Amino acid sequence: MPDYEKDPEMIRPEDTKDLGCTGRILNVMSLLPNQIFKNSEGQWDVKPVRGNSALYSSNDYLIHNTGWETHLIGWTGELYNSDELQPRSIVSNLESDPLYLSEDDKTALTEKMRAANNSPNIHPVWLLRKDQLRWRKYAENVLWPIFHYMQNQPSDGKQETEWWYDYVKFNEAYAARIKKIYKPGDIIWIHDYYLLLLPQILRMSLPKAKISLFLHAPFPSSEYFRCLSKRKHILDGMLGADQIGFQSFSFARHFMSCCSRIVGAEILANSVIAYGAHVSVSVAPIGIDVETIEKYAFESKEVEEKVKAIREINGDKKIIVGRDRLDIVRGVVQKLEAFETFLSMYPQWREKVVLIQVSFPTVFHSAKMEKKVNELIAGINGTYGSFNWTPVQHYQMRVAKDEYLALLRVADLGVITSIRDGNNTTALEYVLCQKKKHSPLILSEFSGTVAVFPEAILINPWDSVGVANTMHKCLLMDSREKTALEANLYNQIQKNTVQDWTRRLLSDLIEDLRLNHSKKGTPNLNRPLLLSNYQTAEHRLFMFDYDGTLTPIVHTPSAAIPSAKLYDTLTLLTKDPRNEIWFISGRDQQFLDKWIGQKLPHIGLSAEHGCFMKKPGSKEWRNLAEDFDMSWQKEVESVFQYYTDNTPGTFIEKKKVAVTWHYRKAEPDFAAFQAANCLQKLLSGVMKKYDVEAMSGKANIEVRPKFVNKGEIVKRLVINADGPGRAPPDFILCLGDDQTDEDMFKALNDIEANWKLEKRPKDRLDGYGVYPVSVGPANKETVAKAYLSDPGQVLETLGLLVGTVSLFETAGTVEINDRGHIVDETFLEPKRF
Repeated sequence: MPDYEKDPEMIRPEDTKDLGCTGRILNVMSLLPNQIFKNSEGQWDVKPVRGNSALYSSNDYLIHNTGWETHLIGWTGELYNSDELQPRSIVSNLESDPLYLSEDDKTALTEKMRAANNSPNIHPVWLLRKDQLRWRKYAENVLWPIFHYMQNQPSDGKQETEWWYDYVKFNEAYAARIKKIYKPGDIIWIHDYYLLLLPQILRMSLPKAKISLFLHAPFPSSEYFRCLSKRKHILDGMLGADQIGFQSFSFARHFMSCCSRIVGAEILANSVIAYGAHVSVSVAPIGIDVETIEKYAFESKEVEEKVKAIREINGDKKIIVGRDRLDIVRGVVQKLEAFETFLSMYPQWREKVVLIQVSFPTVFHSAKMEKKVNELIAGINGTYGSFNWTPVQHYQMRVAKDEYLALLRVADLGVITSIRDGNNTTALEYVLCQKKKHSPLILSEFSGTVAVFPEAILINPWDSVGVANTMHKCLLMDSREKTALEANLYNQIQKNTVQDWTRRLLSDLIEDLRLNHSKKGTPNLNRPLLLSNYQTAEHRLFMFDYDGTLTPIVHTPSAAIPSAKLYDTLTLLTKDPRNEIWFISGRDQQFLDKWIGQKLPHIGLSAEHGCFMKKPGSKEWRNLAEDFDMSWQKEVESVFQYYTDNTPGTFIEKKKVAVTWHYRKAEPDFAAFQAANCLQKLLSGVMKKYDVEAMSGKANIEVRPKFVNKGEIVKRLVINADGPGRAPPDFILCLGDDQTDEDMFKALNDIEANWKLEKRPKDRLDGYGVYPVSVGPANKETVAKAYLSDPGQVLETLGLLVGTVSLFETAGTVEINDRGHIVDETFLEPKRF
């Protein structure tokens, strides 16, 4: 490998030793820079992929101009035959298919890709399944439209569910590949919307990993993002990163708003506090490799020849240039409509101007869009064209690099009318290629590139008359004005190169890790690991809180009754004799008997936060506080009555032992103020006289004896203090959502710590099968080891255990092989109902 000059402005690996960095960056992209195809001789080969040039330039810069050891990890993309424009499906009998790859083929192709990229550190993610396009479908058909402010038509959701399972598998395949390469101290840098689940998957098994995620696409407002059925899963996946980067401040602001509104995270100026973790939010619009592109554009003989050829073909006509993907958001239709309006409004330009539009289809391009574009072009050329003049020259193809740069150089006007994009690098390359000619650029105000070019000539692509007027003005612009505009824009791209972008993001990550890397939050529950533990356990203990855990919190507590889905799931759990299930709730005996005990008698019940217990199959309740002096209740009721009289919408619930003041229906701000005063009055009065404690729950305050709490119940159940000497469970799942449930989590953590001290034998997963799991929003701290966002995810998790929910409903540490199948055969795909 050549000895490249190192960039002195780049942070050096040796300067990060205080963080334990290895000096390695695992650069994770959705696609490798090479396309695999079978050539005309029937041999496998690779060729460069078109697109994402800025991102690949960043990787080349890291490899060749910095001291960081950079590893590129990415999917190989679809396999093509030499004569294919679109990949076809691999047939069912893979070994007989001409696109099937043997292990020798994969090894040889890996070496070819490494040689093509002049780096030994290229690591392909192989996913060879029958339908090669399946891995793109959720990202392109669901995420991409929403991120660009478009909603899909309503459906029964079955197809989207299949796409989602493949999206989960895609991310899990990446996680498996990364873990084979990863060394503690590596920086993992993940790119774009194909891999939004990956940060959290990695965090589950690599809790100390240094992870950065950059979203190159726009991020929509919460009104659009919340339309995603998997919105919480996506946000939870992203929030596994230490740093999340966006192309513009508006995208970052939308993301932070979604975190607050959807998962309840705490929002700071430039960061999100979620599940106890600090996630930095950075803004850095990507640039281009100015030096390399400029050198090729102005010093290449191929480009010079193409420049002359284009000028000769078009004579003295003004040339308007557009180059876009042929999809809904790039604004090709809006551009053509504006050009048609321009020719109509300014007839003096007829036969004196030509629009050269280069459009290339995406993998999931719209036939309807293509038809609309062709109809517009035919209409314009038919109405205004002549034998000697074709107003619109449309090239529906990917042009070669020299032809593309030549077009940008000869242009008299560049037009970008995208109705939504992240950062349009065509705009940057156009300004660069106009270094000598100084032709102006018209830029859509909806493009993320406005963050780089705030002083550009901005237009609303929906206003065809406005765009037509701007075209006219730009074509008549005097040379002094054009020179000043070009100088301003050129200065901006020089200050915002892809090298600057890479340096900025890495420096921001290192700085933030120094400040916050010790603040590790609670990871999402690793459900595949939970399932594996469950399947091999002989004595399983389930301990569930009720409100906010198995059912959503509602304004009227009596309305929080179990759903049919919950009953069905619990029924399936109770049918397995290895399962012991307990409800440990703040509810009273009457409620738990009515809704759980009578319908599911084999479930154990604990009422009023541990004051009462009823064993599975029993009809008798045991009062654990029957010998305790209850005279404190009258004084507590007196305090609660005062605040009930003075706080509209509140009420008192008197149980047999505990007394609770509810303020869920009251005006939130005033109720919170009154609750603080009430708690203070209890602390300074009743609690000094009696051995009781006041617990703040979700919109309530409950007073109860100190010696009874959920943690004590957990100890009784786990160590069998009340039992017949049965061995401790080898699988424990404990779920709860509020402060009273922290007693359960703490008790379980203490029990597990004692088992470690006693050197109790571990299970095959190198643990004790203990899962204390907090349920609820992201803005709370917990001693639990994992979290689930809401009761819906709780039911999904229990459904996974009983076989009614797919393993790929949520992401986790499932090892996927090169075919996209599960490696561990103990994970049996459940039936899908």
